[in-house]
Amino acid sequence: MGSPDRSSDSSSAHENSLPRMLTRREAQKLGAALPFKSLSNERQLKRRAVDENKPTKAKHLKKLDTNIFESYLENLWNNISEEKQAIFMYLDSLWFSLYREGSTKVLRWIQKKKIYSRKYVFVPIVCWGHWNLLILCDFGEISKSETPCMLLLDSLAMADPKRLEPEIRKFVLDIYCSEGQQDMKRVISKIPLVVPKVPQQKNGDECGLCVLYFIHRFIQMPPENRSIVKGDTYFMQEEWFRYKEWESFQEDFLLKNGTS
Repeated sequence: MGSPDRSSDSSSAHENSLPRMLTRREAQKLGAALPFKSLSNERQLKRRAVDENKPTKAKHLKKLDTNIFESYLENLWNNISEEKQAIFMYLDSLWFSLYREGSTKVLRWIQKKKIYSRKYVFVPIVCWGHWNLLILCDFGEISKSETPCMLLLDSLAMADPKRLEPEIRKFVLDIYCSEGQQDMKRVISKIPLVVPKVPQQKNGDECGLCVLYFIHRFIQMPPENRSIVKGDTYFMQEEWFRYKEWESFQEDFLLKNGTS
């Protein structure tokens, strides 16, 4: 679903978005991060400790670059129903990076996507070698009953996802301005940006696959808008993240992509 201009304009952004090697200090910090687990479930923690000692192909996962990410996301997308595709939409994983670098073409590409025709729009973000997921919710409802909001899902909370907020708000405002809506600055400034408590990656390589899994689960079980607007960071209940399903998701990815 990328733009035809992707190959010609993405080289510099692609280089900047490729994962870098972690320093020893960063690796130590990541080692202290919470494992990918269900929130507030001590029994799951104990089972997790046992499962981690079992050999698994998922342990050979490497950090995703944008090409592999896009390939798997397209495959995921092609396997959901047309009914769900009418509710959800995703943007190319390079577009936010290109926008940050000042590319004027990105806003034109987004215009063609008609994002206001969807209830939820996934915006994968890769900055500083780390993947996040921005979800624009009910943006087609700004003048209607539903309250629009933004979700920012980060599997590495210690990286301070809120540092992206100024650029995210500018990105959204520029999308509206490109549509001829020049008076939206005040409205955009009031749209809540919610950072839910989501499971954390257990090493420095899982962030891209975590974003894919977040998209997968969100499509399966989107939250109620009321919960999001109220800032209910626990709206993703325990059944949202199941370790066995996460492990199967990793295995499936490795099998289909030949990662070793």
